[in-house]
Amino acid sequence: MPKNYIVYMKTLWRSWFIFLIIIILITLMYNLLAAIILTIITIVLFILSFIPSLFFKKRLLRFLKKYGRIEEPDIIKDFSKNKTKIRDIIFKLSQDQKKKNWLIVFLENHYIFYHEDIVNSFKTFHHQKLAEKEILEKMNKVEIKTRAEVKVITETLERNKRLEEDIPSS
Repeated sequence: MPKNYIVYMKTLWRSWFIFLIIIILITLMYNLLAAIILTIITIVLFILSFIPSLFFKKRLLRFLKKYGRIEEPDIIKDFSKNKTKIRDIIFKLSQDQKKKNWLIVFLENHYIFYHEDIVNSFKTFHHQKLAEKEILEKMNKVEIKTRAEVKVITETLERNKRLEEDIPSS
């Protein structure tokens, strides 16, 4: 019985917007000013409902930038949010990284974040025309573990047209 009540409440919560529109329409028939005020309050609350997700995205990015390299399972351990929400935000960040200094790659069914320093080092080694194996040996100090990882980083940088850029001198 309690589970049915919870399911009913979740369904009601998901359709709150429809109920609110019905209430506004009923109020509109009786009092125009009250309907306008209720509509304004609804719009403000709807806009405010997006603010927590924006703050979380900024907080997650700030957290990622503290690490040289961090994998998605480690990120999920440190945040109390659910796995799908974190994965969706990291996916969105990975789709819009053309002009960013950091890099997010997808390898072996999880995301890996690389700090700006690692990306710049990688670009330097790539511009020196080193092979994957040589890059792996040099980058092994910063925890790049496999040649597949080197290959995915190269592909991601090429896809985002970031390998052609000049490397900042260190």
